[in-house]
Amino acid sequence: MKLVARDVVIHHRRQRYGDMLLAVDGATVDIDDGEFVSIVGPSGCGKTTLLNAMDGLLPISSGQLSLDGKPISAPGPDRAMVFQQPSLLPWRTVMKNILYGLEVQRLDKTQARQRAQKLIDLVGLHGFEDSFPLELSGGMQQRVNLARALAVDPEVLLLDEPFAALDAQTRETMQQELLRIWRETQKTAVFITHDIVEAVYLADRVVVFSARPGKVKEIVKIDIGRPRDLRVKRDPHFLEIETRIWESIREESARDNALAATA
Repeated sequence: MKLVARDVVIHHRRQRYGDMLLAVDGATVDIDDGEFVSIVGPSGCGKTTLLNAMDGLLPISSGQLSLDGKPISAPGPDRAMVFQQPSLLPWRTVMKNILYGLEVQRLDKTQARQRAQKLIDLVGLHGFEDSFPLELSGGMQQRVNLARALAVDPEVLLLDEPFAALDAQTRETMQQELLRIWRETQKTAVFITHDIVEAVYLADRVVVFSARPGKVKEIVKIDIGRPRDLRVKRDPHFLEIETRIWESIREESARDNALAATA
């Protein structure tokens, strides 16, 4: 297994109250090398908390979290995070934004520019090398964000709702583009989303989280062939899988609401 989470428990401190909140309670999932896994669940169920722990940004309270058999205790070049907002450096061009991580790694300048140019071509931004972020659309900015993450050649891509801020048409285009890029780079990918259709379309497996404190309720294998055209979203089998996951999340949301009403 590439990435392993076994009985992971995560607390995080609430600054306003000064206490520790149980966010993830015994999550277990094994992710294969080169696999694309989506994680879905009710709002506030700990999906992003687990992703941040996978990146080494949050410590775990107990359990096992490892990459290639080595415990994850801090951020490292073997992982790259793609956030919801591109967070590009506005004073840097597309090329220089992608080069940033390579500069930190002190890669040879010629090699770095060659790698960055290949990624610019890969994400479909040839001709925009000298453009600044404000001159790009939201979708184009996310392409730069993805290229910047890939530039450091990570073992695992961690994606936290990277398309949530995009309009529906651009979002679908970016989903298709992400699958193309993932297929070409063969990276292991963990993708957080609230969009069940998006989760099913992208993933080999969809992990469904329970309501907070989050744990893995079920893991659904997406037995739909690749490559996937966007029209597959209207296929009856696709809709069947989507409905199953939607019902599972709805049960958790209803349970969470019932508990809140009696508290």
